[in-house]
Amino acid sequence: MATAEVKLTKNQRLVLDLLCASDAPMSAYSILDQLRAEGLRAPLQVYRALDKLVGLGLVHRLESMNAFVACAHPACHAVEMVGFAICETCGKALEFADNDVAEILSGWASANGFDAKSTSIEIKGTCASCQEKSESSSGAE
Repeated sequence: MATAEVKLTKNQRLVLDLLCASDAPMSAYSILDQLRAEGLRAPLQVYRALDKLVGLGLVHRLESMNAFVACAHPACHAVEMVGFAICETCGKALEFADNDVAEILSGWASANGFDAKSTSIEIKGTCASCQEKSESSSGAE
């Protein structure tokens, strides 16, 4: 869903813009800290904005981090499964969608009589950029 199709409130727009500009997922409280100067004063204001943005498919919640990230792929909601590769070094979260993985998980659920309502995959590790930095710093010694 394109943001041009949706009328966002001032708080929703502030939260979405901040998440779009962020290099890493942000907690609701870090969002609040960043937006106090813009008039957001209470956690409830941030949570309401986040709930609406998640509902609109413009933001994802990363369960393991209790943090939020702007949707990187507007068409990701057309697929059954969206996942995130989260770098434990720099904190970046790379969004991915893979129909093969979704098919495997759906097949498992069906075979086991499980009615899956949603799927959230989070892979933690080290991104390519941090791996390169680590290799170049260890080779410099």
